[in-house]
Amino acid sequence: MVEYRIDRHSGVATYVQIVQQTKQALRLGVLRPGDKLPTAREVVEATAINPNTVLKAYRELERDGLVEARRGLGTFVRRGLSTAPADSPLRSELGAWAVRAHEAGLDREDVAALFTAVLDEHFSTTADRPATATTADQPAPATTAGRPAPATTTDPQAPDPTPQGDPS
Repeated sequence: MVEYRIDRHSGVATYVQIVQQTKQALRLGVLRPGDKLPTAREVVEATAINPNTVLKAYRELERDGLVEARRGLGTFVRRGLSTAPADSPLRSELGAWAVRAHEAGLDREDVAALFTAVLDEHFSTTADRPATATTADQPAPATTAGRPAPATTTDPQAPDPTPQGDPS
């Protein structure tokens, strides 16, 4: 069963932390279809948060199609997100790298920043595949005072945008 850890100083909303941690457990195969999530009461007792916060997180997971609430029974995982199981060789390689980073004097925040930078280099933000170009390689769109420039048309059939007044 998943145990939620709430960081009250992270600046991330508590319900978002629950959603993120649940999705991480689904990706790692810690949670699998059919598994029961902790009840709102169990989460409240373990974390001292408002039960409505837990319910809000579970509703978002339900909207995403990841879990389903069964009246009187609890909330259950509908589908997983696992593509790299917890016992993956990649995980052990990453673990070994983390040990080397720690031995080299990097703290948790340094490692997180370095890892995030590498992820940003190798994965696009719109899809989980290697990025082919950086934003520096792409021309910036034309702007006017911070807003996109108005579109221009060369269509001869387009109406004339200038007002037609009475010449008299």
